[in-house]
Formats: sequence, structure tokens, C-alpha cells
Amino acid sequence: MTGEKTAVPNSNSARGFEVIDTIKSQVESLCPGVVSCADIVAVAARDSVVALGGPSWIVLLGRRDSTTASLSAANSNIPAPTLNLSGLITAFSNKGFTAKEMVALSGSHTIGQARCTTFRTRIYNETNIDSTFATSLRANCPSNGGDNSLSPLDTTSSTSFDNAYFKNLQGQKGLLHSDQQLFSGGSTDSQVNAYSSNLGSFTTDFANAMVKMGNLSPLTGTSGQIRTNCRKAN
Repeated sequence: MTGEKTAVPNSNSARGFEVIDTIKSQVESLCPGVVSCADIVAVAARDSVVALGGPSWIVLLGRRDSTTASLSAANSNIPAPTLNLSGLITAFSNKGFTAKEMVALSGSHTIGQARCTTFRTRIYNETNIDSTFATSLRANCPSNGGDNSLSPLDTTSSTSFDNAYFKNLQGQKGLLHSDQQLFSGGSTDSQVNAYSSNLGSFTTDFANAMVKMGNLSPLTGTSGQIRTNCRKAN
């Protein structure tokens, strides 16, 4: 089985797996063979948001772990940072999400970082970007090299789960091309404005969309397995 960590969107990007390993080992010592890695990831996502000041939500449990993986699906289904608004709407619609839910889920970019290679074209070639913001980013993201240099997705408060991401978009300070597409004269501008002015509205919609995303075709019952080691099938 070829895993998905080497897929283009994940390679040198998705990290923190050792945190899941630690949780899994502690859970296994108390309750062996019961709690899946999939459930641990879903709960850890919620608890991380809460720890950084964001909303909580009820994580439905009972997912089971996959015995397979799909490198091709990871490469084709994870929305790219180069997508335009229409592509973003389509990508999320393909998974059953509305444009409003897509905007809410994009608000997760209020925390975390992105690699230089994902925003280089934006900061050197695009015009719908604050010039001072672009200049500040170039120091850590040269036009050649430094692909893995990181910059915060939310330039204002990168370790607080708030609505600053949307305020940044209003000021043309979206880090990724796909971020700024949400506020670039298109159909989602009004939703960005709404979330920018109403934190509670954003956090409520985000929490609901996370529950919905956590319910995307989970393996349950006798499907799949409970992995002993999250890094490989049993």
C-alpha cells in the first residue's frame, strides 16, 4: 500500500503525525483495540481549535480505519492553492458542501502555515495583494529556492482561532491565491464581509461544517479496522 503523505499537497506540508502517535499509544494502553486513528484525528482537530480559542463541536465517534490508501485521490481531491473561486466552489460541491460552507471551512486558515512554493507566484506576480504585505513575504520566500520556508496563513494572529483571516482578505492580505479568491469581486465577497464583522456567525458555521466534513463516508461497523499503529494497516 502506498500512503498519501507523499501526495503533492501533503509532501513536506502535512505534519504533526507524531502527536497522533503519542495519543494513540496512550489510548491503546488504557483501551486496546477500541479507538481508531480516524477518531483520534477528528477529536484532535476539534481540541486543537478549542485550545487556540475557537469553537467546540460534538465529534461523532465510531469511525474505523482504512486498510487502503489512495495517492491518486489525495492528489486530485485536495483543493489546490492555485484554484480560482469557481474551482473552489466546484471542489467543495463535489463533496456536498455549499459555497457558504466552503468559505467557513477556509476560515481554518486563521491558524497554521504554508510553504513558500504554494504562494510564491502570488507574492511576485499578482496585483490584488497589499504591496507592503507582498514585500514582507518575499524576504522569507525568494523567487528561486526556499520552497519549504513557512509563512503564517493569517498574518495578524496566526495562533488564535478568530476571524482575522477574513479581515485580512478584505485588506488583500490573503496568503494563498485561493484565499484571496474568496474576496476578489466574486460571489463570496458578501460572506467574507459577514464573517469579518461577526465572529460568532463564523465560529457557528465553521463548527457545523466541521461536523459535516467529519461525516464524509466514514467506515463504521465491521468495515475497515482499528489500527494498532496509525502509520500502517494491521
